[in-house]
Amino acid sequence: MKRIVAHNKKVEIIEDQMPTLDGKPSYVLIKTMYSAISPGTELSLLAASENKQFHLGYSAMGEVVECGSDITDVKKGDLVACYGAPYVHHDEYLLVPKTLYAKVPDSVDPKEAALCGLGAIAIHALRIANLQFGETAVIVGLGVLGQLIAKIANAAAYNVIAYDLSKSRVDMLKEEKITSFSSVEDMEEAIHLETNGQGADAVLLCTGGKRSPLTHECLKWIRTKGKAVIVGDIEPDFPRDLMFAKEAELRISRAGGPGRYDKVYEKEAIDYPYEYVRWTEGRNVYEYIRLLKEKRVDVRPFIKDIVDFEEAPLEFEKLFEKESATLTKLIRYQ
Repeated sequence: MKRIVAHNKKVEIIEDQMPTLDGKPSYVLIKTMYSAISPGTELSLLAASENKQFHLGYSAMGEVVECGSDITDVKKGDLVACYGAPYVHHDEYLLVPKTLYAKVPDSVDPKEAALCGLGAIAIHALRIANLQFGETAVIVGLGVLGQLIAKIANAAAYNVIAYDLSKSRVDMLKEEKITSFSSVEDMEEAIHLETNGQGADAVLLCTGGKRSPLTHECLKWIRTKGKAVIVGDIEPDFPRDLMFAKEAELRISRAGGPGRYDKVYEKEAIDYPYEYVRWTEGRNVYEYIRLLKEKRVDVRPFIKDIVDFEEAPLEFEKLFEKESATLTKLIRYQ
């Protein structure tokens, strides 16, 4: 089979061995239909690939072609959404444990389902923010992840205020009547007015760039005992005096939820007890699919740019060289 890798700061298509279900009763073999490029994560890997080879991708969907003996919730021919490296990459075939996929209903567009990894990450970020009904969430950084968080928060009836330097990204949310700004001053005024001067309950930082002045600024936007949630690739450089004055909480949102990077949950496909860990990364994937099924969120603006598998290296190059400002691209498999 073919797979996409980063090697020496170039993206290549290589031939690799076809995965098999041998000795893996709790896995399914999937023929990939679509996978989603996550520019932030994957371009970072590309930049770090000097004298190294990294497999790219972590969010996809496809058709089940074979099931392990312990699989009971899907069958051959079903469509599933799946998330999480090293099981999900930009590969023609994927071998995925039962804890990392969700069945895709007939009513859900397969292209939308391919964003399931990003959807799970967005959902987990909001869970980490631990907001209650009616509270105010400020979303800073409107790449595809920030956009998804804003849309899902809006669907949950939180009071959403969003910000990005890019007016075009801001306008994408304005089309859904989500309060959003490309000016910090305008955003600050909205926070003041909509919270009666108290401040937002949480700020979710979805930007990149490691060290960012936003880690200082966001503490001015939250209420006393409010929360700053790091979602993007930012160093947690928060001044003690501002945190002390607000008794602010700093929270880190890691990937798609509990289970990520746990070999027992992922590799061995042993789920956490439902009554003790309500929302795992796999259950967050299911929740994203439910939101699509019930038309709670509209992700169609993110799936307009579709490239064939063989053309993907060129598209990565455009993203890496900043010749493309797209939020994400879908890779289509034959």
